[in-house]
Amino acid sequence: MKIIVIGASGTLGKKVVEAFEKDHEVIKAGSKSGDFHVDISSTNSIHDFFRHIGTFDALISTTGNGHFGPIAKMTDKDFRVGIDSKLLGQVNLVLIGQHYISEGGSFTLTSGIICDEPILNGLNLSTVNAGINAFVAAAAIELHNGVRINAVCPSVVEDSPAYFPSFRVIFRSQWNV
Repeated sequence: MKIIVIGASGTLGKKVVEAFEKDHEVIKAGSKSGDFHVDISSTNSIHDFFRHIGTFDALISTTGNGHFGPIAKMTDKDFRVGIDSKLLGQVNLVLIGQHYISEGGSFTLTSGIICDEPILNGLNLSTVNAGINAFVAAAAIELHNGVRINAVCPSVVEDSPAYFPSFRVIFRSQWNV
């Protein structure tokens, strides 16, 4: 299979690449690193990327920025960080990529646990992650040619200890930590 991993050099992306590169052709992409560069906040960049890559079998997106901060200090500009990058960026990967994906191919987008288990200062990403999940649910019934779409909803990953304190409430409630 020809698999595109967007965010290939990130914490999750590295693991995804490692899992697939032994048995498949993996195209590593990111905003500043990888085999190809793509800015998911720019539809022009996404169009150029897919025109260059051509047909593919699967796309896995492990990327997108968001804003962490308290609601009392948040501005619309802060909030747009997650909307424009993580939400709209991944949506546009599908909207544009659907014209390049092989029959029976698949899209995998990344949301996150804080849409269901909010954390302090995580308002932006809670909202964005819920939007990704809603988009995937609705797109799944409309994509053609056997194309599948799903969202993965990871918790904090072991390679990101700086975020552990924010997730302490979730861990206590689920695992009595």
